[in-house]
Amino acid sequence: MSKFKYTPENETKFQEQIKKYPNSNSMMLPALWLVQEQEGWVSPDAMIFVADKLNKSPIEVYEFATFYTMFNLKPIGTYHIELCKTLSCMVMGAPELKKFIKETIGINPGETSEDGLFHFSEVECLGACGGAPMFALNGQYHENQSVDSLKNVIEECKNASKSSK
Repeated sequence: MSKFKYTPENETKFQEQIKKYPNSNSMMLPALWLVQEQEGWVSPDAMIFVADKLNKSPIEVYEFATFYTMFNLKPIGTYHIELCKTLSCMVMGAPELKKFIKETIGINPGETSEDGLFHFSEVECLGACGGAPMFALNGQYHENQSVDSLKNVIEECKNASKSSK
C-alpha cells in the first residue's frame, strides 16, 4: 500500500481523465504526469500508487516511467532548465548557453545545484526551431535566447526564491 495520494484537485483530474481512455495502459502517461506536476518528480511510492489505481503491477509502472525521459525519477531543483540540444538550437547558440549555465550555476546536464534551486537537462527538440536557441524553464518556453537573456532569467529565479523565504 502506498503512502502517496493525489491532492483532491488531482484526484478529480484523474477521475475526469480516466473516462477518456479505453484501458489502463493508455492512462499511464496522464496518471504519472499528474504525480510529477504535484510532486516535481515520480517517487517509487508514487509508482506503487499509480499501479494500484490502474490495476497494474509496480514494475509495469516503473518500466513506463523509466522509458520516458520527461519523468524525473529523483527530486530536482525548484527551477528546471531544459536546454534544447538539437541542430537548430546548437547552430544558433545553445553551446554558449550550456557553457554559461555551467560557469554561473556550476552544474552540468543531469545535475542539481547545491542550493537545490536549479536542475539542468539537455533535451531533444522542444519543437520551437524557429525560435532557436531556446530552453524551457519549468515547462515555459523561452525562445531566441542569448547569454544576456538567460542571465536575466536566472537572476529573476534567484530573486523570486529570496523573496519567497
